[in-house]
Amino acid sequence: MLRYETAGESHGECLVATVTGLPAGVPISLQKINRELWRRQQGFGRGGRMKIETDQAQLVAGVRHSQTIGSPIAIIVQNKDWKNWTEILPVEDYTGSDANTKPVTRPRPGHADLAGGIKYNYRDARYILERASARETTMRVAVGAIAKAFLAEFGIEVLSHVIAVGTERLGRNATWDELVALSLKDEVMLGCVCPDAEARMKVVVDEAYRTGDTVGGVFEVVAHGLPIGLGSHIAWDTRLDGRLAQAIVSMQAVKGVEVGFAQEGSEAFGSKVQDTIHYNKENREFFRGANRAGGLEGGITNGQDILVRGLLKPISTLRRPLESVDLQTRDPEKAAYERSDICVAPAAGVIGEAMVAIVLAQAMLEKFGGDSLGETRRNYDGYQQQVKAY
Repeated sequence: MLRYETAGESHGECLVATVTGLPAGVPISLQKINRELWRRQQGFGRGGRMKIETDQAQLVAGVRHSQTIGSPIAIIVQNKDWKNWTEILPVEDYTGSDANTKPVTRPRPGHADLAGGIKYNYRDARYILERASARETTMRVAVGAIAKAFLAEFGIEVLSHVIAVGTERLGRNATWDELVALSLKDEVMLGCVCPDAEARMKVVVDEAYRTGDTVGGVFEVVAHGLPIGLGSHIAWDTRLDGRLAQAIVSMQAVKGVEVGFAQEGSEAFGSKVQDTIHYNKENREFFRGANRAGGLEGGITNGQDILVRGLLKPISTLRRPLESVDLQTRDPEKAAYERSDICVAPAAGVIGEAMVAIVLAQAMLEKFGGDSLGETRRNYDGYQQQVKAY
């Protein structure tokens, strides 16, 4: 079972992740992990924190000579901003430390501040927001880069793009080649494959910035090169579409998920929605007339690209704060403001890639197993022969 955990606070000394269950022999490139971390930090509308941090991963266990060795992998990313918070968030208490705290007593609507404060009995939401912050996703992206390295050994790739910011939409499907080209760019605006649509999206972000507001959007993650048969129909928690949906909704600010063309399909008759089945006798393989199902039927991959979209609400921290209540005085106050983003859609796409890659790597290992990459590959190749002989 491939498992991972993350730890760390937004303004703590570092962020940490551990990964267990990956077979030995998977090639790991620190450069590629850091490239994914860089991609997460990019995009028009990001806040001041991304100007402070230059995320670089340290692999401190589980990888030797650029390969996994079958033992737990440990990853650390240092927070450069920690130097400004060493006295505010110390590990050990000290005399006079109360004078250096930066309490957050005016919870932000839409954030975990109030619900978390009540749950953990804090009148200061600082400890809640430090972990609820999307800074935590740094480590998800690092783990996702390792999952991508495993998937790449089987010809599977995972990429993303932004299809909407506010009311402005791409309005068409993107090609795989466009997604590849987008991922290779050294300058990221809003992560859209169409320059004209991206320019319209930028106008929306500019308006949000001008008015002290924030804006949401929609990103799409595409997984390419998958085998038929990952996931299962036999139980609710083995259905791969459900697992992918949970992974995407677990991301901060994501409030909805669409697999394939779900909304469009909900408004049409069945005859216009289902992907017709065909057979190429020369190549001895089945194929579909379309991919409205998003590569998943009955919770099982059908060999087509997986299409998963995340619907982002505007983030909760506004420069023009909304109405709130002070946790200590209970008097009406404006919500707290801390350095924040205007639009996170491009970064969310990269995080979404990581989450999809992790779930797919888990599904691959559940089906094919193996303590070494060679063993996993033999199992995979044997299954592919079975598929071709069907």
